[in-house]
Amino acid sequence: MRLEVAGETHTGLRKKNNEDYYGIYGENTPGLQLVKEGYMLCVADGLGGHAGGEIASKLAVTYVRDALKKAPPEPADGVTEDEAIVSVIRESFLQANQSIYQTNTDLVQGKRPMGTTLLAALVTPRKAYVVNVGDSRCYHFRAGEIIAHTEDHSWVDEQVKLGLMSKAEAESDSRRNLVTRSIGTQEVVEPDDYVWHIVPGDMLLLCTDGLINMVNDGDILDEFRRWASPAEISHRLVEMANANGGKDNITVITATVSPSPVRLWQLRALSLWRRRKVHIIWLAVCLLFGTLTFLAGNFLGLFVP
Repeated sequence: MRLEVAGETHTGLRKKNNEDYYGIYGENTPGLQLVKEGYMLCVADGLGGHAGGEIASKLAVTYVRDALKKAPPEPADGVTEDEAIVSVIRESFLQANQSIYQTNTDLVQGKRPMGTTLLAALVTPRKAYVVNVGDSRCYHFRAGEIIAHTEDHSWVDEQVKLGLMSKAEAESDSRRNLVTRSIGTQEVVEPDDYVWHIVPGDMLLLCTDGLINMVNDGDILDEFRRWASPAEISHRLVEMANANGGKDNITVITATVSPSPVRLWQLRALSLWRRRKVHIIWLAVCLLFGTLTFLAGNFLGLFVP
C-alpha cells in the first residue's frame, strides 16, 4: 500500500533531554507476518521526572515494532479478524509494561519508577488498528475534518468525563500533564483499542502531549486543511508548539493513506516551491532575461549589415 508518512521530534524549549521516541515501520520490516500490507506507526513519551523515561519510551516502541513479526491468531468462534490483529498489538503493550515494571522492581531504588505513554497505529489499506495507553493522541482526518481521536488517560480528562471540569478549564489546568495510565509504572495496565475504517486520502496524526498542550485542535485542523505534504505538516506543528512556549518534548507523525500519484506529484512540487521559491524565481528571471537578450540580439542582427 502507499502511505505518505513523515515524523519529527523536538526537545522543546524548556527541557534538556528528549524523552519522546517514535517509530515508523513499513512493509520492508524484517520478518513481517502480522499483515501483508501495512505500516506500524508509534509514539512514546517517557514520563518526565522519572528515572529512565528515555529508556522506557525506546523500549516500549521496540516491543510494538516486534509485534509485526508475529502472525495473528486464527480467528476462532466469536473472534473476528480485527480482534485477532488488535490482540497482537495489545499483547506487545502488555509485554512492554511487564518488562519495564520488572526493571523498576529489580533496579530502581529510591526513585520514581520509569514509565512511558505508548500509542500505536497499524495502518492497512482499509483499516487502522489503534492501541493507546496514556495521553499521547491519534487523530483521524477526512475531508478536512476530525472524524475520530483517541481518549486521553489523564487526570483532567477524567474530570471532564465526570462532569467536574469543562473542556476549557481542562485545557488551562496546570495538572493536565498528569497521566492516569502508563506503561511500566504499575504491574497491570489496560490499553484502549480502536478500529477505524479508512479510505484513500484520509490522514492520521500521532502526537505526544507536547503538541496537544501547546496547540489546540482548531489550529491543528487548520494545518491539515492546508495543501501540504505530511513532512511539511509535521514540521509546522512542531514549530507551532515551540512558538507557543515549547514546554515539553514534541513528537509528531503525519500520514496520508493511499494518496493518488497526481496528488503526490502536486504536493512534492508545491513543497519544492515553498522551500526554494526565491531560487526558482531568480532562475526564471535569469532564463527570461537570457531569452529576451538572445531574441533581441537576433532581431537587431536583421538590421545590421
